[in-house]
Amino acid sequence: MHPAITWKNGRVVMIDQRRLPGREVYIVCRDYERVAEAIETLAIRGAPAIGVAAAYGVALGIARLKPGANLDEAFARIYKRLWRTRPTARNLFWALERMKAVYEKSWGLGLAALKKRLLAEAVAMDREDVQVNRKLGRNGSVLIKSGDTVLTHCNAGALATAGYGTALGVVRAAVERGKKVRVVADETRPVLQGARLTVWDLTRDRIPVTLITDNMAAYLMARGEIDLVIVGADRIVRNGDTANKIGTYGVAVLAKEHGIPFYIAAPLSTIDLTLRDGSGIPIEERSGDEVRKIRGKLITLPKVDVRNPAFDVTPAKYISAIITEKGIARPPLTRSLASLNKK
Repeated sequence: MHPAITWKNGRVVMIDQRRLPGREVYIVCRDYERVAEAIETLAIRGAPAIGVAAAYGVALGIARLKPGANLDEAFARIYKRLWRTRPTARNLFWALERMKAVYEKSWGLGLAALKKRLLAEAVAMDREDVQVNRKLGRNGSVLIKSGDTVLTHCNAGALATAGYGTALGVVRAAVERGKKVRVVADETRPVLQGARLTVWDLTRDRIPVTLITDNMAAYLMARGEIDLVIVGADRIVRNGDTANKIGTYGVAVLAKEHGIPFYIAAPLSTIDLTLRDGSGIPIEERSGDEVRKIRGKLITLPKVDVRNPAFDVTPAKYISAIITEKGIARPPLTRSLASLNKK
């Protein structure tokens, strides 16, 4: 496993995922602004990982305050800066809300105590994420038979979390139980998280992986070469509609057409019960240069108009089940997700 982020010597240290797989470079964040920039620029990405990063960002921001600082002003500034980084992933806001609750409970204890409590909460979230993903992986591993080939889209492994992974955590748990599993990874344009990160993740763990371009999935499904699909999630709403990396919706439709199970793997912190359906999920639109270029090299006309939504929403009707740390939610998802959240 390769954790994406850690706290070390009073700094937030994260692997720069933009540089993979070519170079393993680490970023040392000495202030919350650097953490925010890392989230915005995809140096760190994956919904659970950016939630942990945001928590550490708050702790780091408060840790750098001097005695006599206006705590409320400083906390509000740090909180708002991290809140604005990316709009889609629910885990980011869940983590910030959790840090805010600790701040409000600890505000009157003084700056030194506040610093300790906020850091302790961020570290707890980091450790909890690994434990949650292990539970999620064990729950989902029963859905994989030995000999299965799993298609995944984007990257939902250790790099996208504090460790272990969600969708790839399910695969990892199945392998740990002695099952023979092969993964087919979509390259995942435009940023190539599948080609760059999923392949790196699985190869390092010696799990067999085959890379395909995004438009090859239907061909392999039609030939009977895919047994199931497992992907992660950035936000799951009350009825089960799920936002994930752009292209996931298309994979789900193809899976339904070919009679292939399509599973979401995500912690309960990804679930947003305040939204009734997927129409309310904010979808981030990113720079057109992510589409115009591959790894910095122009592949089209430099000023061509581009649409670049980073996510799409898969309707619940295409989802066979949602795997969480507290169990597997099956249709009707509105009822089963509400039940899991009460456990």
